[in-house]
Amino acid sequence: MIGKVISHYRISGKLGEGGMGVVYRAEDDRLGRAVALKFLTDSYARDTQAVERFKREARAASALNHPNICTIYDIDEYDGQPFMVMELLEGETVKNRLALGPLPADELLDLTIQLADALDVAHKRGIVHRDIKPANIFVTTRGQAKILDFGLAKLMERAGRKALAVGATEWENTAVFAEDLTNPGTALGTVAYMSPEQARGEEVDSRTDIFSLGVVLYEMATGKEAFAGNTSAVIFDAILNRTPPDPVRLNPNLPAGLDAILNKMLEKNPQSRYESAARLKAELQRLKRDSDSGRTAASDSGRTAAADAQAERSVAVLYFENLSGAKEDEYFRDGMTEDVITELSHIKTLKVFPRAAVLAFRDQPVTGPQVGQQLHATYVLTGSLRRAGNRLRITGQLVETRTGHALWVERFDRELKDVFDVQDEIARSITQALRITLSPQEETALASKPTENLQAYDFYLRGRSLARRVTRTDLEFAMQMFERAIELDSRFALAHAGVANACGEYYEWHDHSDRWLEKGTTAAENALLLEPKLAEALLAQGRIAYAVKRFEEGIKFAQQAIKRKPDCDGAYFVLARAYIASGHPEKVVAITEAALAANGDDYNVYVPLMVALERSGDKEAAGRLRQRCLETLEQQLSLVPEDVRARILLASNLAWLGRNEEAAQALQIAIALRPNDANILYNAACTYAILQNKQEALSLLKKLDEMGHLNKGYARQDSDFERLHGDAEFEALLA
Repeated sequence: MIGKVISHYRISGKLGEGGMGVVYRAEDDRLGRAVALKFLTDSYARDTQAVERFKREARAASALNHPNICTIYDIDEYDGQPFMVMELLEGETVKNRLALGPLPADELLDLTIQLADALDVAHKRGIVHRDIKPANIFVTTRGQAKILDFGLAKLMERAGRKALAVGATEWENTAVFAEDLTNPGTALGTVAYMSPEQARGEEVDSRTDIFSLGVVLYEMATGKEAFAGNTSAVIFDAILNRTPPDPVRLNPNLPAGLDAILNKMLEKNPQSRYESAARLKAELQRLKRDSDSGRTAASDSGRTAAADAQAERSVAVLYFENLSGAKEDEYFRDGMTEDVITELSHIKTLKVFPRAAVLAFRDQPVTGPQVGQQLHATYVLTGSLRRAGNRLRITGQLVETRTGHALWVERFDRELKDVFDVQDEIARSITQALRITLSPQEETALASKPTENLQAYDFYLRGRSLARRVTRTDLEFAMQMFERAIELDSRFALAHAGVANACGEYYEWHDHSDRWLEKGTTAAENALLLEPKLAEALLAQGRIAYAVKRFEEGIKFAQQAIKRKPDCDGAYFVLARAYIASGHPEKVVAITEAALAANGDDYNVYVPLMVALERSGDKEAAGRLRQRCLETLEQQLSLVPEDVRARILLASNLAWLGRNEEAAQALQIAIALRPNDANILYNAACTYAILQNKQEALSLLKKLDEMGHLNKGYARQDSDFERLHGDAEFEALLA
């Protein structure tokens, strides 16, 4: 359709597609305005009943002139396909908003008041929507709610019409388009948002929409569905017979009194619900008034306390939600989040939690206040991003843990090239919301960009994500990504450091050719020339030193990198391995907490920490750490199932925990995927040793030794080989 002219509408792009319809953006050549064209999909366009419902939607909505109902301009036909012309809305559905968890109290009250007002107008025209749900409620960029999709709308019975004082002429005009197209006794609507009377296939009226709106309000308030289940039968049973969990228990920051309103909206008996949407709207407005008054009083009394607590302010930045749903965008989402954390870390008067502290909450249905309470953070920054071609939409919200109130909310619709400006704006907006005055040094740090070339930055993020996996193939791809970034921006210091780190890993595990050392050393020097204080460049030198068994030098560079940047990616991993290889596992035990606080989101760092704890004899602490590592690995594999290093480490952890069958399965998959990869083979040998399969373990260790990739100093200290200690063949191999 794109590029076609339909009647006097020129189609310029596709906006979305659902089960029944496709929506396009178009320009109205006559009136010179942007509109949306909605077509039925091919299969439904051949369905007479579906076409009638489609036309009914257009007629029903066009009869309702209200700012909170999507305006229908026209209905027409093209090549045998009906289509409707609607106002073009900029924003997103409540369904998409809920992907980030519950809405702030102010916002959910504002939206529900608007929706109640729209339903009041529809009901007074004798029209019941019958399918109120998050996907049918749109929120514009200006915060205006719009009800969509009147395809299931139905006129109420005459008794209801008389009660609502709808005039006879108006009724006759409306009845032309709103006759019911379903059989009596048929349940119609979206299962999880149906009223009990809909679930039973009974007659519906305005109170049906009030119940469904209550289900939506419950979800906006708690982030949880009111009636959930794996099958329609289970959901029907919940709607008919069960009461949803107390919303205040799920979100203690809800305004007092909202639970009472929700309970009345969700009454099973329609007679017990609000008699009209107008009455519901009045109750919501009263609650909002009371809530605003209480908040003003609390804000006034809390100003002095807030001023006294300036030095104690802390913020936790949750991983941004990837709304595109594309797995290949995960690296970008993670990089964006980590860069915002780094930006905020430049502000000395603000304590910023490292990314490891928030890893457990990534992609979890939690609210900002819930996270803040668990971490003891004063504020929590939540956000989402959606990438489509060159466009980037980022939302951010700073929530105060104690009150649950949003101090700052913003949405950025930008070109992808503006991503650094958005990061800078988010950081500055937070400082303004918290009344923080930036020093000149902090101003400079916030204004600095890693590169002016966004494509180079994108290649760098891809490379960083791949390099963490250590395998030959992943490191080769990572170096290609870093080198492409350097081609686009030769002064991109982080990309040079990325090459150096990857060369150190590659030399250690895959190819002892001097060219990797030379290439890595040159890249590290280039990075330091461009940015003399770059932590990642110092770490690169430490990684190369470790690879050639200059352990003391590796320790020194890793320590310098950590001093410059405490959460420098991979720094604690190098430091801990160098301590172990040089015979000082006790020093690893001493840095364990700091390492986890800074790099606990990287599954690699757990490996030397667990080895050191096992060697120290603290089996209980090692077991706790192993369980935490297992959770980190499982989360990584849920996001990146092709990560073979994560899978082989998962195998060894499962073996330690006695889950031998699962361990053997993960082990076999990893070896099948990378049969000649030294890193995978070493960890496979570890797993076989834990499973007490001595011959397989020794066979792989010998193979590694022949390949020249057996680090004997590290292997001798590795607790995974504990059961082989004293074995003549094992001892001879490591001699």
